[in-house]
Amino acid sequence: MKVAVMGAGAVGCYYGAMLARAGHEVVLIGRPSHVEAVNARGLRLETKAFDEHVKVAASTEPSAVQGADLVLFCVKSTDTEAAAGQIKPHLAPGALVLTLQNGVDNDERVRSVLPSSNEVAAAVVYVATEMAGPGHVKHHGRGELVIAPSGRSEEVARQLEAAGVPTQISPNVRGSLWAKLILNCAYNALSAVTQLPYGVLVKGTGVTDMIRDVVAECLAVARAEGVEVPGDTDAAVRAIAQTMPSQYSSTAQDLARGKPSEIDHLNGLVVRRGEALGVPTPANRVLFVMVKLLEGKQQAARA
Repeated sequence: MKVAVMGAGAVGCYYGAMLARAGHEVVLIGRPSHVEAVNARGLRLETKAFDEHVKVAASTEPSAVQGADLVLFCVKSTDTEAAAGQIKPHLAPGALVLTLQNGVDNDERVRSVLPSSNEVAAAVVYVATEMAGPGHVKHHGRGELVIAPSGRSEEVARQLEAAGVPTQISPNVRGSLWAKLILNCAYNALSAVTQLPYGVLVKGTGVTDMIRDVVAECLAVARAEGVEVPGDTDAAVRAIAQTMPSQYSSTAQDLARGKPSEIDHLNGLVVRRGEALGVPTPANRVLFVMVKLLEGKQQAARA
């Protein structure tokens, strides 16, 4: 299977490397510094079980998706439409585009750009990874995927399972996306504002109460939208700090690097949907505003 990773950050590099280790032809599409490192030395995949350089191709050009059977679409939610437009002229008919992104509506946004000859399926990602440097991805834990049904989902799930990626097909991916969104809303902004990892964060005064309020608001908005959120949300939220105590949120990593975050598609989305549905979201609004203020401060400093 030929696989293209559009947006070769920590998530895309991890899954791309796992598929490449299993013998699939993988090309990463990303930033020049990352691409140069990968083409020179291979992609270094560092996990608790192994640390090795994986042979993959890398390019800065969206045209590298040409001929791919599967596209792992891993760009930031802020770049969804633009990136979909970049790959559109180069996609093979019948290629499956699997969205591995934060947020609950990226598959719909990609589908609105691409032709009907390309199936788009949402995936829910549960993995803790970081880019430790150009061409170097570090895996801290987990790695399972939940993907939406499509004409090729079963085939892709089998290939992912064979590559060591636990994969489930679920008819309620929308609910699973909301469940993941709730985890992101609970931790991402707080980790970003404090620049603390989850395990330290939850020990702070009033933090568990704040998280409880954020989660309750998210669930209220989801219910108002008619979404069934699966599983025990409170237990899942508690487990994040227990299973990934040293992990910083992606929003924290973005702010630490002076990059725009996805907060508009996390707590910001909950605030907007809440306003539209008449559901109050004060805790999410505070976190959203705080992260936006920090982003504005960084932009002003660069100006």
